Parts: sequence; C-alpha cells; structure tokens
Amino acid sequence: MAKVGFIGLGNMGGPMAANLVKAGHVVSGFDLSGDLVAALQRAGGSPTGSIADAVSDADFVFTMLPAGKHVEAVYGGSDGVFAHASSGAALVDCSTIDVETARNVAGEASQKGFSMLDAPVSGGVTGAAAGTLTFMVGGPETAFAAAEPMFQAMGKTVVHAGDAGSGQAAKICNNMILGVSMIAVSEAFALADRLQLDRQKLFDISSTASGQCWSLTSYCPVPGPVPTSPANRDYAPGFTAAMMLKDLKLAGEASATSGATTPMGTLACELYDQYCAQGNQDVDFSGIFRFLSATDN
Repeated sequence: MAKVGFIGLGNMGGPMAANLVKAGHVVSGFDLSGDLVAALQRAGGSPTGSIADAVSDADFVFTMLPAGKHVEAVYGGSDGVFAHASSGAALVDCSTIDVETARNVAGEASQKGFSMLDAPVSGGVTGAAAGTLTFMVGGPETAFAAAEPMFQAMGKTVVHAGDAGSGQAAKICNNMILGVSMIAVSEAFALADRLQLDRQKLFDISSTASGQCWSLTSYCPVPGPVPTSPANRDYAPGFTAAMMLKDLKLAGEASATSGATTPMGTLACELYDQYCAQGNQDVDFSGIFRFLSATDN
C-alpha cells in the first residue's frame, strides 16, 4: 500500500485515482473543481484543499492536466509540487503535453532531487474507468520499476519507452497514426455510400483484408458494424475531436522542431481543425465521418 497524491481529477484523472483506491492505496486528491474532489471522496479517496495538502506525505504524486502550461504551473512555483512533495516522492505526470515541456519539467525535478516520469495514456474515458489504459512511460529505469505496480492498478499495458520525454513522443506518434487512419476509414465509408456499397459488406471485407486497422475494427465510424463504437451513440465521446486536434497539433509542433516530414499528419490536423470549428469540439473524433461525407464541406 502506498500513499498517493493525485492532482487533476477530471474525466481521466478521476477514474484513475479511483482505481488506485480500489487497489488498496491511500489517495489524497486535489482539483480546482470541488465537485470532482467530492467524487473522489465518494470513491474512497481523501479530499484536500491544496496541492501542498495532497502531496506533502505522498510516496507517489500523479498529475493529469490539460496542457504543458498547467504542468509547469502545478509542479513549479511556491505552491507547486516541487515545493511541497516529500524528498523521496516519485513524480508521475500522465498529461499529454509537448515533448520539450516534459523534458524541461523532468530536468527541473532532477535538479531538485526528484525522480520524474512522463506517462501519457491511451484508452480514453472508458479505459480509465475500466482500468485498461495503456501507459507510455519516459524517464529513469529505476523510477519506472518503482511506479510500475501503480500503473498496473490503472492500466492493462505498460511500456517503458525510454528517457524523459519518450512517453510523450510515443503518445503523439500513436495519436497521429490514429487521427490519420480514422480519416482514411471515414473517407472509405463515404466513398462506399456514394458507390452504393453496403457498409456492412465493406466492413466484412476490409476488417479481414489489407485495410484492417483499429479505427475500422474497434472504433468503426459508421453505425452498425461495431456495436460498441461511438457511432452507435450519436458519436457521444470516448475521445473528443478537440482532444484529437490537440494531439495532432502537438505532433505538428514536434515535426517542425525535429525536422520530420509528416504531410498526412498536417492534413489530418487541418481537417480536425475545420471539424472542430463547426462546433464539434465535444463530439467523438470518429464523428469526422459526418463531416467528410457531407456534400457542403
């Protein structure tokens, strides 16, 4: 049993913290939303009123935050994690942020005597609730080994990707694949509709042929073939279009700074930007099928 401070109890952080409670750990949580802190209390965690209260005696500090600027703010400054965490605490940021910020914050942590991991996740809200997330982890091997049981309480797959920032690098590369492949699958179904090819027939063929991919077989963007996909719930989000756009923008920034050539990633980012601009930020990212299949884009 470990003492855990968990900061950021939103759609992902809340269920992740609750799963740590279920695994028998003592979890103290903080969030700017009192409702989210109360939800953790109902799950068996301890509510706190500040970062300092959440982390002061924690063995592990987990954060799940919206963007790099929030990670910098939560860890740095007089009210931050670095100022109040106990000297032996292991720090784990599960936010999806840019690689440079992740490496900078990890460098500051090291200077202050902390071991820090960047550990973004894949699996969405459903995976967070079910404890089946995939963790992509960057940072020291010894810190990863110490934190691995904690990851296993919240996820199904845990991979040490390399040094600081490698978890973020893996996440943005993975989600660039996802964004591009979802567009390709959506375009294929849109074309099938125009050619009067039955959607189920296309699925039956492509799901067992060279067009097979996760965006098709697990998250099909049209109603019918995959009953659990958001397409059958009017695209209620498991992973919003806004979150996909955020990750594609991070991939674009990384491509620019590293000199990589990613034309399909750039185009996917442009298309999701257009889709979100039409008011679809909170729709599941697979709902881009409706945008691509419309006649008046």
